[in-house]
Amino acid sequence: MTTILALNPLSANDLLSSFGTIGILVVLFAETGLLIGFFLPGDSLLFTAGLLCAAGSGALHLSLPWVLLAAAAGALAGAQTGFWLGQRAGRALEVRSSHPRLLAGMRRAEEMFARYGPAKAIVLARFIPVVRTVLNPVAGALRTPAATFIMWQVVGGLLWTLGLVLAGYALGATVPGVDAYLLPVIALVIVVSLLPLAVELRRERRRARAGR
Repeated sequence: MTTILALNPLSANDLLSSFGTIGILVVLFAETGLLIGFFLPGDSLLFTAGLLCAAGSGALHLSLPWVLLAAAAGALAGAQTGFWLGQRAGRALEVRSSHPRLLAGMRRAEEMFARYGPAKAIVLARFIPVVRTVLNPVAGALRTPAATFIMWQVVGGLLWTLGLVLAGYALGATVPGVDAYLLPVIALVIVVSLLPLAVELRRERRRARAGR
């Protein structure tokens, strides 16, 4: 009970220490399928899990095949659930979402659909925090064909999950003792994961200035 109460849901290390591989599946499902999961640390969780598969020890050592399976299953099932919720809620989805970050994410998701088309938008969204949470229901609300969504969410989901886990694993396997510097590594991953969002915001500001 004490461990659960002390859990920091924003800490990849805490989540993995408390729930292990099953936590990866649950967190990714919530982050990609439920709007309430927009704050969860998907990028750092995947990278840290991969690192611990290679460099972890004791209770924090994870199995790479199981981590890859849990990550893919959570991300793909979550995206499909979000899409289904968007289909049911339709345009009322935006009205029901009062959180400023969610509303901003929805606007960016709609802009990505308009600018890149469904295929590219669905894949790119996986790598942008918050947008990857809201794009799936937005795709459903925009009546994206189910076959199109399924194909590209699978492509994007596998690239995102497997890519980050294997990147963490490669680092853990090639740098001895890197798990001793877990917090700085996680901080670096968080910064890198926010770069796409920063680039997108900068582009949005430039477009707004050009529009004026």
